[in-house]
Amino acid sequence: MDITILKKLGLSDKELTIYLKLLESGPISVRRLAENTKLNRGIVYEVIKTLKEKGLVSYYNDATKQKFVAENPEQLRHLADAEADRIKTLQNDISSLVLELKSIRGQADKQPVTKLYEEDAGIRTILNDLLDTLKDKEEKEYYVYSAKDASGDIGRAFPGFNTERKKRNIYVKAISLAEGGGTHGLDERRWLGTNDRSATFIIIYAGKCAFISRDKQGAPVGVLIENQMIYNTQKTIFLNLWRRLT
Repeated sequence: MDITILKKLGLSDKELTIYLKLLESGPISVRRLAENTKLNRGIVYEVIKTLKEKGLVSYYNDATKQKFVAENPEQLRHLADAEADRIKTLQNDISSLVLELKSIRGQADKQPVTKLYEEDAGIRTILNDLLDTLKDKEEKEYYVYSAKDASGDIGRAFPGFNTERKKRNIYVKAISLAEGGGTHGLDERRWLGTNDRSATFIIIYAGKCAFISRDKQGAPVGVLIENQMIYNTQKTIFLNLWRRLT
């Protein structure tokens, strides 16, 4: 039995311990429950209180003692429903907050923002930002200077990137700086004709430019610049070069 599932309902270790002991023992006093769980009696009282609030424990008076008993485990379904409602409300609140924060962030766009990302996790963060940024844009297209070595790092960091890109109907124009490379769908590729495998991989998208390369130790590293004027300049250079290539 995988009781860790109950932790996803927000039950603490002590709540789990006491709830399971109540299921096992049936009606029991706090003193005996404390002895059986090897917990302080005051802690047991506090935990029982939270379990009662969650509808998992009830009590009755037996002579001079209070006896506590676990409710039917079916009650866990109601607890799960309440948790699902809480998550749904949280998602709605977060969606509204994200829109407000984006508005605040947009006011500061006059100044370039530069972010550094390292290792595969950092490269994946940049690629996820690309997908998330373009999904709500009318113009779902971005531009790439593709470098051989960095392309391998990107493929390792996010193996399913092109699949996700196509799901979201995002287009890409790519200029390969070295030989090789192909198309994957919703993309076009042209070749510059150099043999520089270690050149920086550059992504130009929606007010941002990402530069992916390697550090002195050979680990992937990415720099993301957020600035509309820099983006416009890089896009203009790219498209002019694109038209000159066959």
